[in-house]
Amino acid sequence: MATIFSKIAAGEIPSYKCAESDKFYAFLDISPIAKGHTLVIPRKEVDYIFDMDDQDLAEFEVFAKKVAKAIKAVFPCKKVAQVVLGLEVPHAHIHLIPMNSEADVNFRKEHLKLEDSEMKTIADNIYAEFKKLG
Repeated sequence: MATIFSKIAAGEIPSYKCAESDKFYAFLDISPIAKGHTLVIPRKEVDYIFDMDDQDLAEFEVFAKKVAKAIKAVFPCKKVAQVVLGLEVPHAHIHLIPMNSEADVNFRKEHLKLEDSEMKTIADNIYAEFKKLG
């Protein structure tokens, strides 16, 4: 049975798309800890990131790097954090979060509740920057 992330990448469930390729998909977290908080997933279902074969994992990281650069262009920050965390969805994923301090990457803090229009604008802006990177 397909995971919710596979259904999102396939367009069966709506998402705020930030980037995509034939192998990977990036979309805004619907319960972000910061504006621009993006999830990056492989289209191929694999539960644990370190179960990915070496070539796919390398390509996944390069794709995530490009998404991170796009996020940083939209949300000027010191760094974009990369976090591999989460057991609730059995599908490998990376959280990319704009940060100016380590406190910005605290998953226990109150998550943001953004309007649909703001989420769409953020995703569109990240997508535009991603496309500029070629």
